[in-house]
Order: sequence, then C-alpha cells, then structure tokens
Amino acid sequence: MELPDVRYARSGDVSIAYQVVGEGPLDLVFVRGFAGDLLSAWEQPRLVRFVRDLASFTRVFLLDKRGTGLSDRVRDVPTLEARMDDLRAVMDDAGSERALLWTAQEGARLAALFAATAPERVSGLVLFDPTAKSRPDDGYPWALDDAAWRRFLSEVRDRWGTTSYLDERLAEWAPTLRTDQDFRGWFVSHMRRGLSPGAALAFFRMTRDSDVADVLPSVRVPAVVLASPENLDPAEYFASRLPGARLVELPRDVGIYHWVDDDAAELAMRETRALVAAIGTPRAVPESVLVTVLMTDIVGSTERAAALRDAAWRDLLARHHGVVRRELTRFRGEERDTAGDGFFATFDGPARAIQCARAVVEGVRELGLEVRAGLHTGECELHEGKVTGVAVSIGARVASLAAPGEVLVTRTVKDLVAGSELAFEPRGEHELRGVPGSWPIYAVLEGGA
Repeated sequence: MELPDVRYARSGDVSIAYQVVGEGPLDLVFVRGFAGDLLSAWEQPRLVRFVRDLASFTRVFLLDKRGTGLSDRVRDVPTLEARMDDLRAVMDDAGSERALLWTAQEGARLAALFAATAPERVSGLVLFDPTAKSRPDDGYPWALDDAAWRRFLSEVRDRWGTTSYLDERLAEWAPTLRTDQDFRGWFVSHMRRGLSPGAALAFFRMTRDSDVADVLPSVRVPAVVLASPENLDPAEYFASRLPGARLVELPRDVGIYHWVDDDAAELAMRETRALVAAIGTPRAVPESVLVTVLMTDIVGSTERAAALRDAAWRDLLARHHGVVRRELTRFRGEERDTAGDGFFATFDGPARAIQCARAVVEGVRELGLEVRAGLHTGECELHEGKVTGVAVSIGARVASLAAPGEVLVTRTVKDLVAGSELAFEPRGEHELRGVPGSWPIYAVLEGGA
C-alpha cells in the first residue's frame, strides 16, 4: 500500500508533520492519540481501515503533535496553546479554512479550546471519551489524586519505553487485544517511535495540570461525544457543558482506541457521517469568541502627571504607549481600547498574553513607570470591532487588585497554560465587584518556574 506523502507545516520555529488522505467536500482533522507517529500508524490495519472510511467522505488530515513522531522534538513542554497554533498551521498549510476535529481523551481539551477561540475555523467536533481535567474536585471525582499522579509520573520517568511497562499499558489501554501478538508488536513500536521517555513525562505532566472546564460553555459548534461505558461519567460531564452536544454511548469498553472494536468503530463512523451531513453548508460564524483579556494601567499616574505638567506627561505617556504597542505586536495581541494611561487588549492564547504583560511591566520600568496588569480568559461578544462581556469586567477587576509591577491572573488562565515554564503564586480568593462568586487569583512569578 502506498502511503500518503508526508508534508511539513511551520508553526513558529517548529515543523509539524502531517498527511492528507481523501478528497471529500469537508475537511476533517483526525488528531490521534498522544503518542503520534505517522509512519507506524499505517502499519495498524484497524486504524488504517477507520482512516480510509473517514476519507471516503471527507478530506482527512493526520498530524504528529510537536515533540512526537516525525514532528520536531522541542525542549519546552508543548502547551495546549502551542498545540492549537500547530493545528492552525497545518490547516493553513493545507489550504483548509474550516475543519471538523476528531479526537479523544485529553485531545478533546485541545479541540474545545480551538473551537472556542477560533470558531470560524471549526465546523464541528467528534470526541471519544473526552476529559475536561485530570485532577479531582467536588464536581469531578473521576480523576487521579495527587498521590496517584506522583506514582504514575514516577513510573513514566523510570520505565517508559521498556517492554514490561508498555505491556502493562497495553493491558489497560487496549484490554481486548492484550494477548494479540501482532497488535502487541505494533503497540510497543508505535509508543516507542511516538514518544521518548522525556517527551512522555512532559506530556503527562501537562495533562495532569490542564483544565478546560471553564472553556466548554464557550464552544458554539455542533458536537458529538462518544462514551465507552467505563468512562461515561467524565464524558457526560464534558458533553453537558458543550451547548447542544449529543452524547452517544458505545456498546462496550474498548480502552483508548475505539477502532479496535468493530461495533464501536461502526457506530463512531455512523455518528461522524451524520454530523457531517448535519453541518451541510457553512454556518454563520458565532458573534462570541473565547479570548484572553489583558488590562494594564500606570500606577500613580495622576500624581505623576501633576508633577510633570502637561507637555512632559504627554511625552512620557506617548513613550509608554509605544512600549505597550511594541509588545502587543510582538506577542500577537490586539489593542481594543486605550483610555488615558490604561490599555485593554485581547489575545487568542493565554501564555502569549502573560508573556506580553510581563514584557510591558519590564519595558515601562526603563521609563521610570510602574504598571499593574490583570488577565482573564473568557467568552466575549464581538460587534463591529468592539469586544464586550463579563470577561472584560473580570480582567479589569483583577488588574485593580495588582500591586505595582505585578501581573495577576484568574485560575482559568493558570489552568490553560499548564506545561509552560510560567510559575504562579496564590493571592487568595477575591470577590470581584459586579461579578458573582469568589475568584481564586494568582500572581505570575518573575523568571518563570
């Protein structure tokens, strides 16, 4: 069998390997498991059959996530934001304006974040056994606790790639085929070629710390959630928070690969076909989008203006604005409003927003100024270039709590940059004027982790 050609898309400085299969009228990105390897994937007949079936009615994109398979190895831990950039880069390179995203388990977090942040690029979602988070809380008891995570990560660090360890994972991740020697040989090879021990450890650490529960209500695209019986509760949690999502239970437990079971694969294919048919012609792009809001203002600006008088203050303010706009350009932020000495900007990724805020704090210090900054990620309304919504108010309230030179963020922001080198310190829970509930706030530490 002739394999599809391997292409490479540039995502910043990283090359992302991908393949295109089929010529259907609708594009579909099939984001396979965490241990990607485009070449060995084609050595598994069950997986090949499923991909070929998808390609019979869609144009399918397969990709190796950064740090895996044929894509560039990276030193930094790949965050959800970086993987979102990679997905966008592959679509751009292939000339795809919109695509249906088909993924599973923790990959659903990437799909949900991308759909909420760039709804104009996503026509729908098919998610198998999705998980919103990896730590338990009162409303989500199904995740591993901290002690279990420590044991798991220790095992990954010390044993990933060994035959004995991968045999244990096979029994857990594909239990119906644990005695199938052909499948076992493929599984061991696929895991080894997909992830090195260090990359596996970095991936699972990021998975442990990421949380998209707050993002799910902002997803406004059609979605089907496929759930195996043993993972019904977390899948139901995920689906219940996706507006209009359809939950479909598979006939039996299948591990992490739905395509190993003929009945599960057939049901998944039928639901995918139905969603593609329902999508039909492109819908209007939603007037709401998930963004990270950045608010900044100069500390003691009134007193400084009075001391300098008009002309000198106007000059200093212009230099301050120049620093802020330079960093917004550098980190792909969009200036939304400037009122006096304050800036309101939005970003399509929280890590870039934090990096921009830190750069602004450092940059204006050279002018003898101190600024405070606040960030929040949430759903905003878009209308004639204006961005409005509760998320904007939250960003402003968070900024008002910051000390001179401090960058404060909400827990939503912190959870979405899991895996990055950014480090945070709790600043307690706060009531934000005009916003219901109590909000945990964190300070971004200088110098990162």
